[in-house]
Amino acid sequence: MEASLKHRRVSSFRVVLYLLLVLAMVLSACAAPPAAEAPAEQPAPAPTVAAAAEAPKAEAPAPAPAAAEADPMMTVFGEKLPDDALPYDEQVYKSGCSITANPITADFMVSVYQRYCGLDNALTLALVDLDKDFNVIPMAADSWEASDDGLTWTFHIQPGLMWNDGTPVTANDWVATYRYAADPEHAWDFAWFYSGVIKNWDEIIAGELPTEELGVVAVDDATLQITTYNPFPPLPGMMKFAWPLQAKALETHGPFYNNDPATSVSMGRWKLVSLEPGKSIVLEANEKFTGRNPLKLKRMEVTFMDVSTAFAAFQNGEIMTVDYQDLTPADFDLVMSDPVLSENYLRHFGDFRTDYLLFDTFNPPFNDLNVRKAFAHAVDRESIVKNVMGEVKGLAAYAFLMPGFPSSSAKGELNEYQNYDCDTAKQHLSDAGFADAAGFPPQELWLRNEGPAMQAVYQAVAASISECLGVQIEVSNKDGKVYMDSLNAKPTQLTFGAVSYGMDYLDPANMLGIWVSTGRHSWKNDEFDRLIREATPLVGDPALRDQMFRDAEKILVDDVGGVFVDHRWQGTLFQPFVMGDGFRTPDSNGITAWHWGNDWVWGDIYLAKQQ
Repeated sequence: MEASLKHRRVSSFRVVLYLLLVLAMVLSACAAPPAAEAPAEQPAPAPTVAAAAEAPKAEAPAPAPAAAEADPMMTVFGEKLPDDALPYDEQVYKSGCSITANPITADFMVSVYQRYCGLDNALTLALVDLDKDFNVIPMAADSWEASDDGLTWTFHIQPGLMWNDGTPVTANDWVATYRYAADPEHAWDFAWFYSGVIKNWDEIIAGELPTEELGVVAVDDATLQITTYNPFPPLPGMMKFAWPLQAKALETHGPFYNNDPATSVSMGRWKLVSLEPGKSIVLEANEKFTGRNPLKLKRMEVTFMDVSTAFAAFQNGEIMTVDYQDLTPADFDLVMSDPVLSENYLRHFGDFRTDYLLFDTFNPPFNDLNVRKAFAHAVDRESIVKNVMGEVKGLAAYAFLMPGFPSSSAKGELNEYQNYDCDTAKQHLSDAGFADAAGFPPQELWLRNEGPAMQAVYQAVAASISECLGVQIEVSNKDGKVYMDSLNAKPTQLTFGAVSYGMDYLDPANMLGIWVSTGRHSWKNDEFDRLIREATPLVGDPALRDQMFRDAEKILVDDVGGVFVDHRWQGTLFQPFVMGDGFRTPDSNGITAWHWGNDWVWGDIYLAKQQ
């Protein structure tokens, strides 16, 4: 939720600022850096050195106002709220958090799939961010460039960034974080993400090298270098996930230091006030924040609740947003039929997410391509999207890449390989030796902690396959950690599952790369692997690179690495008084929404006076 701002913070002001803060406390006034500008609509694509070099900077803070000049419309950062905003003391954002999950941490680099919603990464800044059009823009890093051989990327940390315990943010924070993430004793649940990318990552994960050999080093306090195995043009985009832990706190208190306000430290927009697992989380604006896009909000209160009650809580004014996946079909119908609610339901591409079925193709019965083709042709996607999911929420999928994503089959070129055709499906099952499903073992379709809406979709998928083929399928919604542990086990412990995947950066190497045989799926195709591994580092011939990715996806679809069900239109329902140009104004495609990856939008949000 980010965009770039034109501010440079000059380190020579830090002593002056400290003295002003002391004086301000004596005078009972708040220290106030200058107002942040609105996010600039000027893309800065990551792979080009020039784009990074031209990235907007941060400006120096101004003196804090005297107590006599206190203004109820002034934020703790010295920014004047918009004229239609509630007073600063009333800028309290309220959200809900599902109690069906099993959260253990605030930090991405500790666990991806067990983070506290509402708290995840609120206390830190990634190296880069994304603008409304998914261009990579500066956040904790001011700029970056690649070496001549394309193997080493150098990131220049924004001067003056501070942790709220007074410790400067340095490149060593990222070094310590990445070494911790790569440590095999950590067993990070997202370790596959950097496989084959960061130099020595795979060897360290396997316990063959010490973490000190990782290709992430601090040249000095303000300069971080990341070396890759091979030239990797999308590397800066991956740094959207480079949220650091504080090296000092990690060493002193261990990786869960942010679970306790007494040990929590922040270099992000928020600071932790309280955390009661299963009950609530309270965050307040980090008044010592020195990065881009400071908050207009004063406080955020997160309440744990059953996901099935989220829409009712929204209707009662207890929370201010509801994500599309927490709306039941009945809820969604109500939203779409109400003029105020429908106007404040903001639909978007999201992360170009695709829902699909996956198999253990190394063992029976799904090691037989005919069985996989039978399942693929037995899914009536169009009917399921229209009658269960809703066309405002989804698009029938016949391939992995959503139309509009780079190298996707936007004109349906791959539809024939997995189109709904029950007669063809039955023939494939018969060719596999299971005519009329005789002798075919009952299957359990695992879901990964899905909400009510997606549970309904997958129930319909299972029913479609069962009705067509006569096979017996039970749908089981599993805890997220249980699911991922089973999926990631080597060999896998998940025979038949359903899951979704969305982009991490806007490049087919990311989406298609998860299907390479060293990734998380139990499917292997040597030609697919070759195409992805040769296309990913290719520079100088974009047309060839694009065609190689297209050829690879055709193999994936035809060999049925997965059965692709739908591409999600995503969206968020907002209270009408939740405002901010970052998500209330359209992107270059005319879509008005809070896009995936736009963390900078937190600095835009404010609560308006209700009409």
